[in-house]
Amino acid sequence: MVKRLPIDNPPNPWSAAQVEFDVGEPPRQGLEVYEDDSRSILSENDSPDLPFRYSLNPYRGCLHACAYCYARPTHEYLGFGAGTDFDRRIVIKRQAASLLRAAFERRSWTGETILFSGNTDCYQPLEASLGLTRDCLAVCAEYRNPVHVITKAALIERDLALLERLHRDARLGITISIPLWQEAAARALEPGAPTPARRIETVRRLASAGLHVTVNIGPLIPGLSDRDLPRILEQSARAGAQRAALILLRLPGPVLSVFEQRLHRELPLVAAKVMARMREARRGELQSNRVFERMTGQGEYFRTLQAVFDATARRLGLELGEGGGALALGAPGTNTFRRPTDRGGQLRLFDPRPDAAAPAARVRG
Repeated sequence: MVKRLPIDNPPNPWSAAQVEFDVGEPPRQGLEVYEDDSRSILSENDSPDLPFRYSLNPYRGCLHACAYCYARPTHEYLGFGAGTDFDRRIVIKRQAASLLRAAFERRSWTGETILFSGNTDCYQPLEASLGLTRDCLAVCAEYRNPVHVITKAALIERDLALLERLHRDARLGITISIPLWQEAAARALEPGAPTPARRIETVRRLASAGLHVTVNIGPLIPGLSDRDLPRILEQSARAGAQRAALILLRLPGPVLSVFEQRLHRELPLVAAKVMARMREARRGELQSNRVFERMTGQGEYFRTLQAVFDATARRLGLELGEGGGALALGAPGTNTFRRPTDRGGQLRLFDPRPDAAAPAARVRG
C-alpha cells in the first residue's frame, strides 16, 4: 500500500495558469502512473563535465522521494510540480525496450556506453512489476552494448544473471549511491529508498558475482553526511566495491526549496548547520551551475572533505573516479557492440560459446 502524502510543490515557472489561494488542508496524494508516448528512448548529453554521452530513463519521477534529487525540475516540463508530484506522479515509457532496439538498428549507432539512470532511478519500486529496465538491459545484452547502471535500489539483484551476461559479453559498470550512513537521516531525506546497510548488502552480492561496483557518496550533504565519509568507504570496501566517487549536493531551481523544507521539517536540529556549510562549500552560495564546479566544492572546508575522502579511499584500495572522485563510470574499452542481424553479427554463428547467437530471453516474474 502506498503511503499518501500531502501535495507540496514549489511554483512551476512553466505554468502560465497557476493561481495561489488558500483552500485549507491540502488533499492527500497517492500514486498516479502516466504513460509517455515518446518516439525515442536515448537522451544525448553534451555537458563537458559528464563522462557519458547517452543515457536511458524508463521512468520520470521517482518513488524514492529523495529530497535532494537534482532531476526534480524535469517534472515541471510535464506540467507537474517538482515536489510531491515528482514523488508520486510517475511517468513510464512502456515501449522503452522496442525503442532501444530501433536505436541500435540505426546505422549511425556505434555502440557507445549507455548510462541507465542519468535522470531518475531505473530500479525504483515500479520496476518490480513493470520490468522496463530489465527489458532494456536484455536488449543491450543481445546487442552486446556497454552499460553503466546507477541506482540505490536492492531490486537490481533480481537481474543478476542478466548483468553477469552483460559483464561477460560487453562492458558493465554499476554504481550504488550511498550518500548517508545514519538510518534516521536517510529515512528523512530518501524515505522510499532501501536503508544504507541494505545497499551495502547489494554491493556485496554484486561484487561476489564478479561485477565491477562503484560506491558513490552522492550527494555529499555538508554538515550532515560529511561525518559519514570514512564509515561508508570502509563498509563499501569490505563489501567488495572497487571504486569510489564523491559529488557535492546540488540544489538547482525548485530542488532548493524542496530540500530546505524537508530538512527543516524532518531534521530541524541540523538544518541551519547544513545550509551554512553549503554556503561555505560554494563561495557563499547555495547552488552553482558552472560547468566543472556544479558537482564539486570550493574553499578550505570542502578541500578538507575531499582530502579525507581521497586518503580514506586510497588506504582501503578503492580506485577514485575522474576529477578526483567526482564521477566514476570507468574508462572506455574495446567496442563490443554487434547487431544480431548484420553481416558482422552473422559471424557469431561460429562463436564457440554456446549461447553467443541466442537472442536475449525475456524474463518475467
